[in-house]
Amino acid sequence: MMKLLVVRRVLPILAWGIVLAAAPLAIGQANAPIQSGSSQPAADQKAPDQKSADQKAEDAQEPTETIKVGVNVVQLFFNVKDKHGALIPNLTKDDFEIYEDGKAQTIKYFTPESNLPLTLGILIDTSGSQMRVLDMEKEVGGAFLKQVLTDKDEAFVIDFNIDSSLVQDFTRDTRRLQNALNKVKINSGVTMPTLPGAGGGPVPTAATRGTVLYDAVYLSAHDMLSKEVGRKAMILLTDGEDEGSQLKINDAIEASQKADAIVYVLLCADRGGYFSQGMAYSGESEMRKLTEATGGRVVNVGNKFDKLKEAFDQIAAELRSQYNIGYTPTNAKVDGSYRKLEIKNKEGYKIQARAGYYAARSQD
Repeated sequence: MMKLLVVRRVLPILAWGIVLAAAPLAIGQANAPIQSGSSQPAADQKAPDQKSADQKAEDAQEPTETIKVGVNVVQLFFNVKDKHGALIPNLTKDDFEIYEDGKAQTIKYFTPESNLPLTLGILIDTSGSQMRVLDMEKEVGGAFLKQVLTDKDEAFVIDFNIDSSLVQDFTRDTRRLQNALNKVKINSGVTMPTLPGAGGGPVPTAATRGTVLYDAVYLSAHDMLSKEVGRKAMILLTDGEDEGSQLKINDAIEASQKADAIVYVLLCADRGGYFSQGMAYSGESEMRKLTEATGGRVVNVGNKFDKLKEAFDQIAAELRSQYNIGYTPTNAKVDGSYRKLEIKNKEGYKIQARAGYYAARSQD
């Protein structure tokens, strides 16, 4: 049973004409902008020559800082890398083209290295397979949070094993986040059945209930991140193996895309332990589907402390070196359909971005 307890944060309702000082809104996320259609009250309308100095200053601000409610804008956070995987800085709007369902779109704004707030979810696998790597994940994960979070960012911690639990709700306090990581424990779900009439003693058989990885990703995206604005990311510390989720990998992918959340997966697994017990390891392929669809990536760290630290350092660098691009889609229908996205760089650099979005209205 999934038991993620969530305190939802509801965004204030904004009247027409009010400027929202936050991230540009994407029609693919749960807090999508309201459709145009209602006329602005006459009292709020001014001729261009009647604008105050303050209003003119507002108009001059970057679109990533202000955007008027009622404008459908799709925004993408992405990284650009060369063939060796090194991040490419200092590119401009003219270096890119963007396509939706194969049709070229007009770029409305572009900013490098966005300073928008970051909301980060740490999802940590505490199933039995993680017994040998959990302490390493706690230590390095806590250090990463201290490194990457600023005073305007927030993070939360979820652990998952036979079910999924919110260990720490949204907070800026890295000590609380570290305490949450320190608190999680292995729960393999192993039960020892008893034989009737045998005095209640254990018998040498066990049953394992599984690892609800896909459920945890869905709940993190749908219940935690879908109401947030700005940059959003999830980092999964897991071996990638799911067993017992009520939902499928495609449900987890769709929820993550609708929440505009980038997903990184750090594969932490003692593969020797799998093979010594005669078990196959197959978690990586599904995790690649998840990360490629959302603009993240998989990093295979095994059970090596140094590799895990290096992976976290790479993610920190990527989150600090994102480009933010936005456009108003030529297909203005808000019909819930999935739209494929592609960003092209004129120099042929590799683009790390989400694969698409859902053109859906916000849900109450």
